[in-house]
Order: sequence, then C-alpha cells, then structure tokens
Amino acid sequence: MKKQNYLDCLVGVFGQPVAENPGVVIQEAAFKALELDHWRFLTIDVDKDQLENAIKGLKAFKMRGINCTIPHKIAVMEYLDEISESARMIGAVNTIINDGGQLFGENTDGKGFMMSLASSGVQVEGQKAVVFGAGGAARAICVEMALAGVKTITIVNRPQDRTLGDELVSILTTRTNVEVLYEDWHGLFPIPANTNIVIHATSVGLYPDVHVIPHIDLDTLSSSMFVQDVIPNPIETALIKELCRRGIPCSTGAGMLVNQAALNIEMWTGLKPDKTLMLEALEKAVQA
Repeated sequence: MKKQNYLDCLVGVFGQPVAENPGVVIQEAAFKALELDHWRFLTIDVDKDQLENAIKGLKAFKMRGINCTIPHKIAVMEYLDEISESARMIGAVNTIINDGGQLFGENTDGKGFMMSLASSGVQVEGQKAVVFGAGGAARAICVEMALAGVKTITIVNRPQDRTLGDELVSILTTRTNVEVLYEDWHGLFPIPANTNIVIHATSVGLYPDVHVIPHIDLDTLSSSMFVQDVIPNPIETALIKELCRRGIPCSTGAGMLVNQAALNIEMWTGLKPDKTLMLEALEKAVQA
C-alpha cells in the first residue's frame, strides 16, 4: 500500500490590510498546474505590533516561506537571519524563504516591475522617471531602475511621510549613481514635460476604494510618456481607466504581481510556474 501523506506545505502573505490581496488565487493556480497537491497559500492579517509573533508562528508551523506586503516590508528585516544584497540595498523585503528555521529575505518587487516594463516594450536606461510613493514597493522599483541605468528619478511623496522619502533618497544617492530629486506631494502634482516614465507606487485606488484617483495632474501627461500602476486589485484602477480614455500609454499592476509571484514560487519550490496561467487566474478572480 502506498504511504499516505496529508502534511501541507504552507506559504502565504503577511499584511494589513490583506483581505483584498489576490495572491492566493495566482499562487494556488500555479501549484495546481505544477501538481504540488499539498502546497497551500494562506492570506494572513498581521497587526504591526504582532509581526514578531507572526514570524515565530511561521517557524513553529514550518512554513516554507511568506510574502510581506504593506506595512511589513521594512519592519520584518530585523527578524531575519540573512538578507540578500539587493534587498539590503532596497531596504525592504517582500519574500522570505524558510530553510530549516533559518529565514532568508529577498525582494522580488523591483524585479517583477522591471519584467513588466520590458513586456510593455519600455526601456529605462537614460530615461527620466517620476515615482509616486516611498514605501517598500517604491524602494524596490527605484533601486532596480537605478541599477538599470535610469538617468533621473523624481520621488513624490506625502509630507507626513517625509522620513520615508528621505530614507529612499539616501539609499539611491549613496548606493547608486542615479540623479535623485524629491518633491512633497501637495494637491494635484504636475508631471514635468521632459518625463519619460511615471510610476504610481502608493495604495491609492486599491480595493475597496476603486473610484479614487491619485492626486496627479493628468492634464500634464502626454502620449510620449508611459505610466505604470502597481495596484493589482482592481486590475484596471480608476487611474488606468482614465489614462486609457485619454490615450496615455500605461500598464496595470497585474504583470508586476504575477512576475514577482512567479519568482517567489521558484524560490520556494525550485519549479518555474506558467505565468500566463497565473495571469488568467488573477483576471478571472478580480473581475468576478
């Protein structure tokens, strides 16, 4: 008789809010296609002051790994045994691999972002970019663009989060060769006319606030610019819908999410998932 094994291999995501995060849909679609029948992806709401306990739980349950999303990407670093060079440079971790109780931190946000840009035919070398936000995702995106040779990055962030903005400026100026500018985000922000790439890397417009558009002066955008949103749910945010209506080249956050999730799965399982299948699962779930 064949030996039965009912033990689940657990991975998941820590965040808050996290109920709207569609990661489970694309991860488990990939697991099914890869015939990883015992792999399960858990969506776990973790308070800021409970992050240390959540990490202890990860170890206690022998979870294979975890994703970290808002607001834990930076705070989680103090609980890890080892952090990749790129994640340390970024100053944020979105992926944890549990290797026998030793926790290794990585960041796939920026890599997923760059893969998404490339699939849209956008090259960053020598270009001028404007990035809205200074949190974990923005950090990863800015560092990856800087390493890829972007000429200038203008960071636009809320005055009340100036500390985060200053930290990101420091990371970029001390660890890369990119020219960095910083602007406080007051009211409708006008996009400079010589901008090539605009990245919206805040949570504005995330489900359930699907009708909210970030305070960007859309009249200052032109068809020579490319706008990348990072929000995966809804796939077509109010911002993306308005950009399409105006004929501004743009891309949703779905590609970035699928690309970074595929990298996570490969890190956790050693197998390459089907990204087309993952994207189809995401679109079906979010549009249901």
